[in-house]
Amino acid sequence: MRIELERRPRLSKFFMAASPLIAFAMTIVAGAIMFAALGKNPIEALDAIFIMPLMEVWSLHELAIKAAPLILIAVGLSICYRSNNWNIGAEGQFIMGAIFGSILPVVFYGWQPEWLLLPMLIMGMIGGALYAAVPALLKAHFNTNEILTSLMLVYIAQLFLDWLVRGPWRNPEGFNFPETRQFAPVGVLPEIFSESGRAHWGFVFALVAAVGVAFMMKYTLKGFQISVLGQSERAGRFAGFSSRGMIWFSMLFSGALAGLAGISEVSGAIGQLRPVISPGYGFTAIIVAFLGRLNPFGIVAAGLVLALTYLGGEGAQLSIGVSDKVTRVFQGLLLFFVLSCDTLILYRIRLVFSGKRAAEGDAA
Repeated sequence: MRIELERRPRLSKFFMAASPLIAFAMTIVAGAIMFAALGKNPIEALDAIFIMPLMEVWSLHELAIKAAPLILIAVGLSICYRSNNWNIGAEGQFIMGAIFGSILPVVFYGWQPEWLLLPMLIMGMIGGALYAAVPALLKAHFNTNEILTSLMLVYIAQLFLDWLVRGPWRNPEGFNFPETRQFAPVGVLPEIFSESGRAHWGFVFALVAAVGVAFMMKYTLKGFQISVLGQSERAGRFAGFSSRGMIWFSMLFSGALAGLAGISEVSGAIGQLRPVISPGYGFTAIIVAFLGRLNPFGIVAAGLVLALTYLGGEGAQLSIGVSDKVTRVFQGLLLFFVLSCDTLILYRIRLVFSGKRAAEGDAA
């Protein structure tokens, strides 16, 4: 006996649309069970994670700060995934974007023109795109699996950042702490509403990217190419579309947005480079992309939900005394249930007995 998946001849539009909501509800139930097993009150724990962060204006600003990189990265990843190119290394592209964008305020610290922020953002996008070009090159010209190459490059980027802030870029006035100089005020992203909180323009960049990608996918030839090649590479080649060109475009595009997220995070929320500048935004953005159904506006909503798990997880550590790993557990459960729901919606599970299969073969 073995288990097979048989694709359903008819797909339910209702369940396809409701799948993220079902997955989120199942995550809440599983999370409540987890907290009960830890000896915590499930109602209090879920309230601390999902409700309390929405009660204060300043925490809404913090929510926007955490959602901005998730949305930016996930919007770029949606282009990759819809074109059937599996970029798993956005975390590394995020880090390299932060490093490239920090060259001007760190290496050329004495040079502080009023327009410094613009080249910083551009260099951040270039850094992320160049790092994404490595798996793009290997896949397009050597048929190398981009999942493995992009993922392995993440760890190189993390180690490179650690070496920089402990070595050549370490702040000479920082009492030997592993961090760079604080960016000059002209190199810091301005706040959107400085009177009520510290949410910066990175969140605006994320919303603009979502709207731009939504327009591209619906109204441009490039969006049509992405959809066709993602559904059938053979059909795309028949229409004259280049699958190799799409590899380059999708990887560089997603890398540039991840790099923009990196320099926005460093110049907006942190103000300097440190050994760790991300709690795993690049990996969490994969969950955001799928939870948002690879739709830019769905990604905005999903990014806010996942950002809430980061913010609420920090609050839960203080209010109910749980580990910071609770956040990762919630995110993992959410991805598991999203993929599980999609699988059960698209496929029917069948139990196949070897004797029955042999009898069907003889009858044929």
